[in-house]
Amino acid sequence: MTKTVGLANQLTEYSDKEFSLYLRRSFARSMGYSDEALAKPIIGIVNTYSELNNCHRGFRELAEAIKRGVWQAGGLPLEFPTISLGEVFLSPTSMLMRNLMSMDVEVMVKAQPLDAVVLLGGCDKTLPALLMGAASAGIPAIVVAAGPMLTGNYQGERLGACTDCRRFWGAYRRGEIDQPTIHAVEQNLAVTAGTCAVMGTASTIACVIEAMGMMLPGGASIPAVHADRLRHAEESGKQAVRMVGSGLTPERIMTAGAFTNALRVLQAIGGSTNGIIHLTAIAGRLGIRLQLDQLDSLSEDTPVLVDLKPSGKAYMEDFHRAGGMPVVLQELKDRLHLDALTVSGQTLGQVLDVPYTFPQWQDVIRPLANPYQPQGAQVVLRGNLAPDGAIIKRSAASPQLLRKTGRAVVFTSTDDLNARIDSPDLDVTSDDILVLQNAGPMGGPGMPEAGSFPIPSKLKGVRDMVRISDARMSGTAFGTIVLHVSPEAAAGGVLGLVRDGDVIQLDVDARQIKLLVDDATLAARRAEAQTQVRGEATRGYEWLYRTHIQQAHLGCDFDFLQHVALQPGTREQKSSVE
Repeated sequence: MTKTVGLANQLTEYSDKEFSLYLRRSFARSMGYSDEALAKPIIGIVNTYSELNNCHRGFRELAEAIKRGVWQAGGLPLEFPTISLGEVFLSPTSMLMRNLMSMDVEVMVKAQPLDAVVLLGGCDKTLPALLMGAASAGIPAIVVAAGPMLTGNYQGERLGACTDCRRFWGAYRRGEIDQPTIHAVEQNLAVTAGTCAVMGTASTIACVIEAMGMMLPGGASIPAVHADRLRHAEESGKQAVRMVGSGLTPERIMTAGAFTNALRVLQAIGGSTNGIIHLTAIAGRLGIRLQLDQLDSLSEDTPVLVDLKPSGKAYMEDFHRAGGMPVVLQELKDRLHLDALTVSGQTLGQVLDVPYTFPQWQDVIRPLANPYQPQGAQVVLRGNLAPDGAIIKRSAASPQLLRKTGRAVVFTSTDDLNARIDSPDLDVTSDDILVLQNAGPMGGPGMPEAGSFPIPSKLKGVRDMVRISDARMSGTAFGTIVLHVSPEAAAGGVLGLVRDGDVIQLDVDARQIKLLVDDATLAARRAEAQTQVRGEATRGYEWLYRTHIQQAHLGCDFDFLQHVALQPGTREQKSSVE
């Protein structure tokens, strides 16, 4: 049986299919389309443009470039909106809305007469949400990313959002620069359209998407304002038409091998810790369970190749100029699953089977034989404080703090942190370990990027301390910060039982994080403990969120959105451990 194409797909239910198609054609004609246009396969362009999302400022022009490509290849491009998540414009955190956006994408892609879709996103949670929705919808899809912004300049020094945002803000808090200076810096941090200029979450996700084959080669790093970004969008529109009827659905491309490639790239590029949560959620939509232990095992034989902020010193525009992801993938070629399919219809091995010479003129991307750092960026920690795991970004941490035993200074919530972190009466020394509770998926709610919380202002000159929480941190952040402690405090995790003065032991090389308190004391505390969850939710989306959200090591997706193989009470059918 031949599959219908174009307007005859996904007919509205009027109990008369011929009438449904007749009515649909009639209304489509009201938009000025000719018979020739309406006979073409329909390529949906899922546009996350919003005037409350600075990263996506260029999407109107980018969508037009995609349309050019679709028309040139013989398709009918039809653009439609979805929820847009501007990272710094949402309260309490855009992560609270990621799953909602994914549901919007899934429903609208499945409901409308689309033969393939182009997913147009960029800002941190938009690309994961687009892929989560597209994975569940199951029609051919290709990603076009916003691209990073260019750097600014202050008194001869390059500036890039948002690692430099944090660096200068830390200096301001320490009293090293004054208010006019921080204001001048603020005016020069984000100077063009696009995502953060460093290897933050947005660029990390774009890079791993390219590694998974869901984006045409080279597309992860093209700066947002470069003409090549438009040409890449145009070619992606053409490729979307070629994918119609090909069977190249997300499930065929994002296989267990492809996710393993993505995890390896995450380590090699010094990627955001958010990457593992998003990859886990995307994989879960396809029945693939990503394990933290797999990420950790890859860190041992996957060095950091990219000298890029926050782990290094360069910016995304430098990474692109040095060759971007194609160079990284070539260097990792012998360690990748080369049989993984890509949106081009070729395997990754075929894509990489081109004449290759490492670009010796640059030092942003290092050769595998002489890496920037000898081991992978991210490490998984376990112990009684994090029985289901925690994450530390080793590549952005202070080496002297990776093995540390110290006294806990505890903040019970982000509100408590904000109220006391700068108090002159805070009992804290530079040798202590700062602990933030109740900032996880349930406790936040939404697992805000509060993990890179500030150093107490009374500790003049201190630039880093060990900080532990069930929160996330921005991919642009740096420091010796333990994140994603699972289970979280609000779910009854041991993190919620830590008290001021307790001793915590961190040993990154040993992959351990321990609370040195005996079991009897912890049991007594648990009996007295009261779970803290910020605010109440009795209706609507927030009630749905609090009722069905999973923990960080499961990707913070809703339990009912996971593939049937991974839903509670069913047997896992796939694994990414290869």
